[in-house]
Amino acid sequence: MQTGLEVLQAGGSDVLNGRKFGLLLNEASVDRRMRLACDMLAHRHPGQMVAMFAPQHGLWGRQQANMIESTHATHPQLRLPIYSLYSDVRAPTDEMLDGIDCLVIDLQDVGCRVYTFIWTITNCLRACARRGIEVLVLDRPNPIGSAVHGPAVMPDYFSFVGLAEVPLQHGLTIGELTCVVNRMLGLNASIGVVPVQDWQRETCWPATERAWVQTSPNLPSIESLQLYPGMVLLEGTNISEGRGTTAPFTTIGAPWIDGWELCEHLCNHDGITLRPTYFKPTFDKYTGESCGGIAVHPTGGPIDSVTFAIDIILTCAAMYPRQFRWNAPPYEYETKLAPIDILYGSDRLRRAVSDCLPSELASELTKADVDTWRRQCDGLLLYGPI
Repeated sequence: MQTGLEVLQAGGSDVLNGRKFGLLLNEASVDRRMRLACDMLAHRHPGQMVAMFAPQHGLWGRQQANMIESTHATHPQLRLPIYSLYSDVRAPTDEMLDGIDCLVIDLQDVGCRVYTFIWTITNCLRACARRGIEVLVLDRPNPIGSAVHGPAVMPDYFSFVGLAEVPLQHGLTIGELTCVVNRMLGLNASIGVVPVQDWQRETCWPATERAWVQTSPNLPSIESLQLYPGMVLLEGTNISEGRGTTAPFTTIGAPWIDGWELCEHLCNHDGITLRPTYFKPTFDKYTGESCGGIAVHPTGGPIDSVTFAIDIILTCAAMYPRQFRWNAPPYEYETKLAPIDILYGSDRLRRAVSDCLPSELASELTKADVDTWRRQCDGLLLYGPI
């Protein structure tokens, strides 16, 4: 397999020859030999890269989530400005884009609509379309494969965790999704994509035989990636999703949860094995408190983490009605809508809890309208159908 960065570096495209460009990246923007995209492109195109841009968590992935911002900086070796697009601004300003003919994007996505990288890209598309700047996406694999799970976010619930009607787990690469969102929102940006070579949509990250470089502080492992599209919904509740532990998104709980009891009440889910556990977060929810809960172990094969996570929410709400609650805003710069509503994509899940929907019906809340999503993607897929 060769990523778009490697294809470009090997001479697969001359689109950057003689052009001044900016580069949106983070520390996971590496080749097989762990060389950073900024170093590789600066060497191949000396004097042409004039600015760098970083998404949420910063260039080096140091910052935690939910409005913990990164500051603008200067690259210590390349002596180029690094503009944070998760700071006082979430879109490049005209001043940041001055002198740029092309914005190159090399970001590793994780296959989930809630992950903010695609919405940072969306803001870049708007800014570049306004200025007539071409966008070039160096594509990378979707590390969790081709499955589509969960509802699309509804327009009344658009936010920085969903600015277009995209399912929770979308099944696309970052290059494909960029083109789909550009068309869905009518942004009219000029986009080129350097595709991944020798990769198929169904190929999940372990089969690429590449080391995983975490794209943010709380996705350190393949297991956390596999579970993230569903378990991120717990960020809208007072159940810990494992932040502040060494196993985020694979450990969940709260001081008021009995892990053995919870395991007994959850439905069986393909590809997942559970065990009761205790943990003590060092930051985020329940800092320094002993929490009961469960450790989640993917066992191989397909996982529907969205249905699993909604089963957890419905079960905990029924088992612990006096303790369970929804978190209040703000969340990812949304100050009015409930965090769970913008994460899920509507108020339907929250209303299901209020109506005491049985956990056995969790799958009714997680159906993806795959046919509609396929129509939205028609003509823009690079690696076969979803």
